[in-house]
Amino acid sequence: MSASEFLATVKTPADVFSLFAAGIAIGLILTSSFVKTMIPLRWLAVGGNVGFIIYGALHPSPVMLVLHGALLPINLWRALEMVHLTRRVSAAAEAGDLSGVWLKPYMRSRHYKAGDVLFRKGDLAGHFYFLAEGRMELVEIGESLEAGRMFGEIAFFAPDKRRSLTARCTQDCTVLSIDESTFKQLYYQNPAFGFQIVELVAGRLMADRQRLQKMLGARAPA
Repeated sequence: MSASEFLATVKTPADVFSLFAAGIAIGLILTSSFVKTMIPLRWLAVGGNVGFIIYGALHPSPVMLVLHGALLPINLWRALEMVHLTRRVSAAAEAGDLSGVWLKPYMRSRHYKAGDVLFRKGDLAGHFYFLAEGRMELVEIGESLEAGRMFGEIAFFAPDKRRSLTARCTQDCTVLSIDESTFKQLYYQNPAFGFQIVELVAGRLMADRQRLQKMLGARAPA
């Protein structure tokens, strides 16, 4: 199409606005190819969808309108989901909340009977967990875990990924779990999530160390 033929198609302000919207959308899509993290990528995709929807409605182009009308809520929902996750993790890190309750929307639920063993010492750690209901015991040290506690994360991040303790249900339990694949997806969608998780795990290790020091201090002879 020559320049004169192209200009002939631009007859109304709506035509101008639709072409402007399409140009902005193309620019956002091109920009997204240089973005490395998922949150800005999703927002750029949302902007591109809006631009192409405007173009498809005013030009008109039914195929483009339907395609980007379907993609817009998906990209918007995923962007908001990742923003909310980042805020929950940030708030937990600032408050020193080691429970992991903010991970619940990304975890799978399973029920166990009293006496069931979730994992044994020496097992490979493919998941870490959140105890939603019931009570669980770390057998080798006799520690009881109450509902609302994240556990199993130390071995999950350990180099050998081996369990150092056995976890057994002392009551009927509801346990939520997240696997390595899901965790990696969350990390790649938002690397800040991964760093904040590391802070929380480090906080758990420090809390365990302080608890051990108190136990040793209590057992030491006067």
